[in-house]
Amino acid sequence: MSGVRARLQALARPRGPEALPVVFHRRRIYVLPTAFGAFFVALLAVMLVGALNYNNNPALLLALLLAGAGNTSLFAAHLQLSGLAVTAVDAEPVPAGAPMSLRVHLRADPGRTRRGLRLQLGESSTVASLADGAGEARLALPTRRRGWLHPGRITVSTTRPLGIAGAWAYAWPSEPLLVYPRPEADGPPLPLGAGDAAQARLHPAGDDLHHLRAYRRGDSRRAIAWKPSARHGALLVREYEQPQGADVVLDWSTLALAYEDRIRRIARWVDEAEREGRRSLLRLPGQAIGPGSGPAHRHACLRALALLPGDGSDARTTHG
Repeated sequence: MSGVRARLQALARPRGPEALPVVFHRRRIYVLPTAFGAFFVALLAVMLVGALNYNNNPALLLALLLAGAGNTSLFAAHLQLSGLAVTAVDAEPVPAGAPMSLRVHLRADPGRTRRGLRLQLGESSTVASLADGAGEARLALPTRRRGWLHPGRITVSTTRPLGIAGAWAYAWPSEPLLVYPRPEADGPPLPLGAGDAAQARLHPAGDDLHHLRAYRRGDSRRAIAWKPSARHGALLVREYEQPQGADVVLDWSTLALAYEDRIRRIARWVDEAEREGRRSLLRLPGQAIGPGSGPAHRHACLRALALLPGDGSDARTTHG
């Protein structure tokens, strides 16, 4: 049935992105026999031919009863999707290259439980059930480039109740999802802050050695104190002291790097400033964000970096 679906997909509704919510009605739901259903039909044909050839009324009655059950399963599979609505599709932004957890919100009349609903997007699939008329399914969506990501056509299908027939429908959300730029894997520490409220702060690459502490995930390997670690049997990291200003200025024009490398470095600095609880000011061509701190400020900075125009070496920064 998957091959037939692929050929019919170009003709199926919807034929383009659409605003949510969408409700599956009879013109959007498609039903075909499964592989087991095709075998079931062939078996019924053999039973009917044998029953008619030998004039065996009980066998003929059994074949007709099974044919009725198979026919009913077509309507039952259709009813599993009829009236089902995809109300929203959303996801938290992730760095380019990391899988995005796509949340698909479903709703239907609460009077009937709908089980075994399979949602598929590309190679990712999951199963959801609607016990009280509402449910949520999660799909893993791969990301490759920063910018807007259009998830594409989501398939909702079922083979309930008997597995003889499969019913499916499509939802094609028009709202894109945001993909942050991938941060630089390793690089220089945050720039020194500027302002009157300068104070000392701890940093793995400061001026004066302050103390040794236990290794934490994300620490640079260059900051590991190997000899003390060998003596204590655990990884220790050198932590230094250097001046900290009131605001960290992340200025695009001060970086002598390639276009995308600048974006990746600033993205890493934005994350680092947020982890350390420092206020930052982001200066990009034609815009400035901050100074500020917190999740909202981090999102505003990474969003601005993600939506910067491409440098021409990549075909585009948005996703189709």
